[in-house]
Amino acid sequence: MKKFLLFTAVTLFVFTSAQSQEFRFGAKLGLNVASLGGDSYYGGLGSLGSRTSFHIGGLVEIPLMGKFALQPELLYSSEGSKFSFGTVGDNTKLDYIRVPILAKFYIIEGLSAEAGPVFGVLIKADGTYYNDDGDLVTGDAKDYYRSFDAQFGIGASYRLNMGFFFSLRYNKGLLNVNEEYEVFGDKYNTGKNQSNVFQVSAGYSF
Repeated sequence: MKKFLLFTAVTLFVFTSAQSQEFRFGAKLGLNVASLGGDSYYGGLGSLGSRTSFHIGGLVEIPLMGKFALQPELLYSSEGSKFSFGTVGDNTKLDYIRVPILAKFYIIEGLSAEAGPVFGVLIKADGTYYNDDGDLVTGDAKDYYRSFDAQFGIGASYRLNMGFFFSLRYNKGLLNVNEEYEVFGDKYNTGKNQSNVFQVSAGYSF
């Protein structure tokens, strides 16, 4: 799946490079307000709060018919959540390479609505978990989360005449990010949780 996503991203960017005079290239960065929706940890107790982080990457806007366009992106997106259970706290960090493929519709000049799938490959995970000895530890938790993820993104962007643009987007998680784990030979699961992210971005395209 990782190879498929990388192949898709490279193919899109190579294809658009060959016809760059017709397409619009850009770079963006911005704020993530991420959370894990769905079940709470520890049998439904505790609460999952939001984690503030960032995203950064590039995009290509491919004009289609009329007011429609296609916008594939390649982003580094830091997500996760904050967890609280009594006096215990945990800042779960899930870093993804994201490939949004969004359909855009221009409502008026400069202002567009956008929606589409957002695929992701997990490249780093840090958090608090139980190790094979049953001890609660903090550190690399990549084995406890699934390597592939998918979201559905919806939002809007406004581009100024000089090329700067601003966008708002909400990515709703579609898949369970948790992986089963073993403690003393018994299998456990931290519940079914999806990675949801609200994004505020700024960038430049030409």
